[in-house]
Amino acid sequence: MSDACGCGHDEAPDDDGAEADLARWWQVVEIRAAIVAGALLVAALISSVAEGPQYVELGLQVGALVIAGYTFVPSTLRRLARGKIGVGTLMTIAAVGAVVLGEVGEAAMLAFLFAISEGLEEYAVTRTRRGLRALLSLVPDTATVRRGGRELVVSPTDLVVGDTMIVKPGERLATDGTISSGHTALDTSAITGESVPTEAGPGSEVFAGFINGTGVLEVTVTAAARDNSLAKIVRIVEAEQSRKGQAQRLADKIARPLVPSVMIAAGVIAGVGSALGDPRVWVERALVVLVAASPCALAIAIPVTVVAAIGAASKLGVLIKGGAALEALGRIRTVALDKTGTLTRNQPSVVDITTTGSASRTEVLTVAAALEARSEHPLARAILAAAADPVTPADDVDAVTGAGLVGSVEGHPVRLGRPGWIEAGALTDDIDRMQRAGATAVLIERDGTVIGAIAVRDELRPEAPTVVAGLRRDGYSVAMLTGDNARTAAALAEQAGIDNVHADLRPEDKARIIDTLRAHQPTAMVGDGVNDAPALATADLGIAMGAMGTDVAIETADVALMGEDLRHLPSALTHARRSRTIMLQNVALSLAIIVVLMPLALFGALGLAAVVLVHEIAEIVVIGNGVRAGRTTRLHLPDNSTTADRPLAKTTQ
Repeated sequence: MSDACGCGHDEAPDDDGAEADLARWWQVVEIRAAIVAGALLVAALISSVAEGPQYVELGLQVGALVIAGYTFVPSTLRRLARGKIGVGTLMTIAAVGAVVLGEVGEAAMLAFLFAISEGLEEYAVTRTRRGLRALLSLVPDTATVRRGGRELVVSPTDLVVGDTMIVKPGERLATDGTISSGHTALDTSAITGESVPTEAGPGSEVFAGFINGTGVLEVTVTAAARDNSLAKIVRIVEAEQSRKGQAQRLADKIARPLVPSVMIAAGVIAGVGSALGDPRVWVERALVVLVAASPCALAIAIPVTVVAAIGAASKLGVLIKGGAALEALGRIRTVALDKTGTLTRNQPSVVDITTTGSASRTEVLTVAAALEARSEHPLARAILAAAADPVTPADDVDAVTGAGLVGSVEGHPVRLGRPGWIEAGALTDDIDRMQRAGATAVLIERDGTVIGAIAVRDELRPEAPTVVAGLRRDGYSVAMLTGDNARTAAALAEQAGIDNVHADLRPEDKARIIDTLRAHQPTAMVGDGVNDAPALATADLGIAMGAMGTDVAIETADVALMGEDLRHLPSALTHARRSRTIMLQNVALSLAIIVVLMPLALFGALGLAAVVLVHEIAEIVVIGNGVRAGRTTRLHLPDNSTTADRPLAKTTQ
């Protein structure tokens, strides 16, 4: 909450212990005080109805005032000592004024209702913040570690980099590490939001909170508990929550000048009214106007919504870094997608093999794999993975820059390379077909004769067409940005259902195109957080894909999709749009209450207690509405198996 419009608290509790203490609403100090004050006010009312001694009624009212007032008056005075005024200041002045006018009961009622609203606010913010902090509870209380040849059970905080953790089936990982022994299917749903288990084995990176599925694992620790991925996420988001979105800044801009303006207006009303009429009547009306114009609901309208929405997004596997990012995500109308690693898996694989003469597919693949066994080229991994049997590397392998490889297999001279360097001959039509399908084609030659061709392609994510169709259905413009050649880009874009394609781009070209898209409507760039850094920085909002454990992605992007499932993107956008709508509803309601109450208070239609009651009801409504942003629903995207109705891809270079 801003200093200008803080309701009464000096500061909200932000440590783990304080949040744990507020697990139930009746544990909030302000609510407890309000319950006691309310009981005293009821007793005072009973005493009045029973025509008991007046000093008993007055004593009960004073007790209620002191107990309820203690929840905000001391913090208000501390803030005043620092030169800060807020809603608590207005409430304190109103309560003191009511006492001076002899309306102790009114003052006690005001303090009672305000204490309730403060307590509900405290509870709402703390409860919603726990949605994010709950990530830390995914770390188990103990971990099994092997030290000195013995297995010991230790606290996760005692783990050090280099330790070997023993993780049994069904156990959660206590911190980040790399599997050194064992195979398993990991349940990552609590962290990444992905429901399908992930296969993992030696060399696989694993993160705190993942659940081991089947086999016993030995994991080499790569991060201490305080530095693991979960702790890092919580730390980054909490640091970023000080950044305010446009709607939150709007609330602050209204509330900051409003508080002193209301105090001046109340002074003018009291002064002018007293000069022209009954001073008691106009001082009382000035106090009522003071309370009527207090922007308490406005002050909490956005923070409650932001904290609830960010905590809920973490359950969807989406990391949103603060109110500014949430508000920007809710305004996005154009989504620019990087191709490699975002629309595609970034795992090239062999998708087609064609042969000539008597050569078999196995022969073609074996010769290609023998040459690629000596290569570091990205295509080499795909060809070697496609070879079923262990490959004997070729002899005398030489790389011809920009062309291919030459060598010898069982005494036969062989070559592998791009069309043009090796003549396609009878495979010309096949090469053209492969390239039109978005694949990279290489020819294989033995003894000076072409024996076949292999097509390698980074396959589209299976969910990509469905996601793109869903985005377009929801009114988003979708573009694809890639450094790949125009033919490959057009083929993949057609499969995905994207008709705005920009190919052959360098990083600076991507940034330039994002700038152009932004000129028309708010634009988000979705990329890997590293290679797309200029475009991510240029966009209204940068979204990193598959950011779990990637420091650079989490640090540079405004939003990070923790898993590799692209379906988290429309879920995040829908969630943010709904949260932004709730923010604006809260601001509008808060302002409407002030606009309606002020003239009613000025002309004496409402008294102090009535105005306070309306304000606090409005505040409860605002808090309840803001908490709605903490609800999450996973989208059921439409089946996009048919491509008949898709427009053809249009390539822009």
